[in-house]
Amino acid sequence: MEGKRHVLSILVENEPGVLSRVAGLFSGRGFNIESLNVGPTLDRGMSIMTITTFGDEQIIEQIVKQLRKLVTTIKVVDLTEHISVEREMVLLKVNAEDSRRAEILRIVDIFRCKVVDVSPEELTIEATGDRGKISAIFSMLQRFGIKEIARTGTVALKRSLQD
Repeated sequence: MEGKRHVLSILVENEPGVLSRVAGLFSGRGFNIESLNVGPTLDRGMSIMTITTFGDEQIIEQIVKQLRKLVTTIKVVDLTEHISVEREMVLLKVNAEDSRRAEILRIVDIFRCKVVDVSPEELTIEATGDRGKISAIFSMLQRFGIKEIARTGTVALKRSLQD
């Protein structure tokens, strides 16, 4: 991945094919999407997409301009230019033999995660936080053997109070 990480918040009309058009815009121009989240807003007619991508300023400017040309796009904000709040949720299935279970549970407690499923050999842990926290929990649990992961990707909102 080249260039700086950018988080784009895209308000779109909530109708069939919008996701395909946005993803097609990225793939058609050879831009990579690191993560993509879509969900409805308070207005049922609109959805908000959070796309994480990498690129230099020129590439990101090109992406934003192309997104604004899409008929279904209402608003595009590069959150990288603003103070924002970012979160991601991860489910991790970790080897948890009896002898190591207490240590794993201490780590879960330190990171304020939740154990959402238990078996004699495994724990499934829910972790929510920014990229730094998610990266830290990964590194702490890797030595136990992470068997599976599922990640939501980044969701983000611009902070209300900006300088």
